[in-house]
Amino acid sequence: MAREFIVPGEIISGSGALDMAEGALKLLGKKALIVTDKVMIDLGNCAKVEKALTNQGIEYSIYSDICGEPTDTMIEKGLQIYKDENCDFLVALGGGSPIDSMKAIGSLVVNGGSISDYMGKVIDVKMPPMAAIPTTAGTGSEATQFTIITDTKKDIKMLLKGKVLMPDLAIIDPQFTMTAPPKITAATGLDALCHCVEAYTSRKAQILSDTFAVSAVKRIFKYLPVAYKDGKNEEARVQMSVAALEAGIAFNNASVTIIHGMSRPIGALFHVAHGLSNAMLLKECLTFALPGAYDRFGALGRDIGVADATDSDQEAAEKFLKAVEALVNELDTPTLEQFGINKEEFFNVIDKMAHDAMDSGSPQNTMRDVTEEEVKEIYRKLW
Repeated sequence: MAREFIVPGEIISGSGALDMAEGALKLLGKKALIVTDKVMIDLGNCAKVEKALTNQGIEYSIYSDICGEPTDTMIEKGLQIYKDENCDFLVALGGGSPIDSMKAIGSLVVNGGSISDYMGKVIDVKMPPMAAIPTTAGTGSEATQFTIITDTKKDIKMLLKGKVLMPDLAIIDPQFTMTAPPKITAATGLDALCHCVEAYTSRKAQILSDTFAVSAVKRIFKYLPVAYKDGKNEEARVQMSVAALEAGIAFNNASVTIIHGMSRPIGALFHVAHGLSNAMLLKECLTFALPGAYDRFGALGRDIGVADATDSDQEAAEKFLKAVEALVNELDTPTLEQFGINKEEFFNVIDKMAHDAMDSGSPQNTMRDVTEEEVKEIYRKLW
């Protein structure tokens, strides 16, 4: 069966990628809106992007009010600045939140309206050119046709999709990830792990997505612990930047499964960062998913070297799960309780979270049939 495979228009990666990308940025337009957060300004990362634009005679304005997970109100504000400043293209600098925000702003530039109007629809509108510069090795948003925005009126995280959301230019420069603190390195790295594992064990998996997914899984197991313990290790940062890109390409074309489906409601209701809520769910969600895809999980166990040809698929799959658990523990991932979430409040909204998770469609991609009641039970097992 024929399958479509989508990647960013152009990818420039490796040390010095931003310098090499200056000419490509010049082709995008005359005035950029840089979508970022205040941390990127404080760290001096935004100044590097400003210099690259100035070197090419490109004007720019900065929208740095992205804080935490992006919301519809943040998008509205960014759109207004884009119009008021007469910008003609977008540059996102940061983690998944600024990149997702850039995509959402771009989708409203020509057609107007509210980002919430696209809930449940495929976005297919005229977009301004977009460049994504990730500063974390995790979300993969620089390589996807998705954006996740919180609808503040309905208290839900909207997963919005459309080929037009794919950045025209992805600049993967590991210099920007060197400043990520250990907790962010861990959470975003485990987010990338979820992306590639879910893509490989999704009903929508295909040959090309499998290639990128397996490569990402192997890199993450080898280099994420190193990057977590020694953030200045350039080789680990380079390899994790590549892994996050590979994982993004993989799940962009094969989708995600039960982890992401269950993660978004936790993030929307309890304001847990996306990568961290994914990490909190890894053990219980994969424990559920394993029996539906022993062969696939088993292959991953052999790929990372925790299982071999003498193991059955089930044995190899279970060894892979144990390796995932060990990695999550090595990275000091907190539980919901350790994060500070009240158990009673959490249990009171399990019905809503399970409904919203299933409504997203992601759990149904899992290679094991899943019901809303089973999703509720997995939520309960997090305590």
